Amino acid sequence: MRSSNSRFSVRVPALALVVLLVAACNRDKKPEGAGATDKAEKKIALLLPESKTARYESHDRPLFERKVKALCPECQLIYSNADQNAAKQQDQAEAALTNGATVLVLDPVDSASASAIVARAKQSKVPVISYDRLIVNADVDYYISFDNEKVGQLQAQALVDKLKADGKTGGTLVMINGSPTDNNAKLFKAGAHSVIDGSGFTVGAEYDTPDWSPDRAQQQMEQAITRLGKAAITGVYAANDGTAGGAIAAMKAAGVTPLPPVTGQDAELAGIQRVLTGEQYVTIYKAIKPEAEAAAELAVTLARGQPPEAGKVNGKVNNGKKDVPSILLEPVAVTRENVKSTVVADGFWTAEQLCTGAYQQACKSAQLQ
Repeated sequence: MRSSNSRFSVRVPALALVVLLVAACNRDKKPEGAGATDKAEKKIALLLPESKTARYESHDRPLFERKVKALCPECQLIYSNADQNAAKQQDQAEAALTNGATVLVLDPVDSASASAIVARAKQSKVPVISYDRLIVNADVDYYISFDNEKVGQLQAQALVDKLKADGKTGGTLVMINGSPTDNNAKLFKAGAHSVIDGSGFTVGAEYDTPDWSPDRAQQQMEQAITRLGKAAITGVYAANDGTAGGAIAAMKAAGVTPLPPVTGQDAELAGIQRVLTGEQYVTIYKAIKPEAEAAAELAVTLARGQPPEAGKVNGKVNNGKKDVPSILLEPVAVTRENVKSTVVADGFWTAEQLCTGAYQQACKSAQLQ
């Protein structure tokens, strides 16, 4: 009897172990290129790159989260911001995958090194949506953004057109580009040069701005003023509103009057307010609401193991490894004349948000009040 009971006591744990292993295998098994359909496993990770650019926390994150919750109340959201640290973003992605993320929506700090995140996600059969910035040389499933070379073209064309309207057919420009680790910044720069290089205007000083830092942009503009002389600067190409703000601060501190036309991008609150007062000539409005909501819709679709709705994917963008199926949206140049019909009409900013204190008179002139 003792030997019979001994044999039985050995077999039960062994059988239990087999059952547990089979269950674990079944739990970890996910369909290729899609998230699992089990309600408990619908976890969507949104990984954003930084907070120096105001749009990510003020618009992208809340818009994305609201849309996911509206479409998929049972979906769980995993959110991280990498604070412009590529290694931190890799750790955040690993944590999201460990916590059961079935879709990654990734806006990379570093477009090249983020390929390691994609490779890791592929090991777990988790699809990756490259959001806003293109991840290069990686097996990305989808890309959602704007035509970023066109953004640079719009910025530069607005600058050149303004200068020519002011009677200038030539002169010296300063170019303050975006972060060298951001693939979008390379596309903005390429688009801008495609316009500027044949415009009759020359680039007297050009800089790339690490981390899109407004402080670094201010330092770069100070260097340009020292190098060129404050009277010699005809216009400033700044890649986004943060770098525009830094460049304008440097020129104001140096006593540059009047300020030359300055470009920007992202339609940040401070950027639009500078446009209204004339300190900044133009910003590029990339309607973040349709971008964030398109990403949320696609993420939910993939989490449910379904293909994208017909017609949603409207292009392909080569990232060095493949032609990535893409959802591409149209950017819009915003000057003082069309603030009301663009960012205000869309509800991106309200007149109440824009027209505070010192900006009230400028708002009246732009017929926002």
